[in-house]
Amino acid sequence: MYTDLMVSGFGGQGVLIAGRLLSYAAMRENKHVTFFPAYGPVMRGGEAYCTVVISTRLIGSPVVRNPLTVIVMNLPSLLSLEPRVKPGGLLIVNADLADRSHSRREDIKKIFVPANTIAEGIGSGRVASMVTLGAYIEATGAVTLQNAISCLDKIITEKHREFLHLDEEALNKGAEFVRAGHRLQDTGIR
Repeated sequence: MYTDLMVSGFGGQGVLIAGRLLSYAAMRENKHVTFFPAYGPVMRGGEAYCTVVISTRLIGSPVVRNPLTVIVMNLPSLLSLEPRVKPGGLLIVNADLADRSHSRREDIKKIFVPANTIAEGIGSGRVASMVTLGAYIEATGAVTLQNAISCLDKIITEKHREFLHLDEEALNKGAEFVRAGHRLQDTGIR
């Protein structure tokens, strides 16, 4: 088994936390993992992204040029990363900040998740990245949702513990969104 993911958005959207959570969940499942974070000179509001590689075999490099899956949390990320998704790959888009009319690829699967709306509905827009991560986990099976939830306490700092229950609910809501069949743009690839 091998999969890779790139998560991208503005600093402060929880992009790096989503990548770290996925990495911890994969390690809990005894998989090999690399987590490669990157962000611009101004963390909050600047570009932030991370790459996560998960495999049952040793991983040669954390660098991924054309990822199998990309989660984009905003329009600039959609515009820059959609072209890099492998043909037949998966693109998960925060539909509240990146309109589907900007998506051009017809050779990939796409899931447009109203992540900010769902996050606000459960109590805080700060957990939108967890909504998209829940959608990713449900769509790919890269790790189990339960393992991701059980690793939340390892990555959430004391300062943000008040959001722990919201993070869990956000993961569940993202997974439910995919289970309910809400693929808002069907490209014909299943």
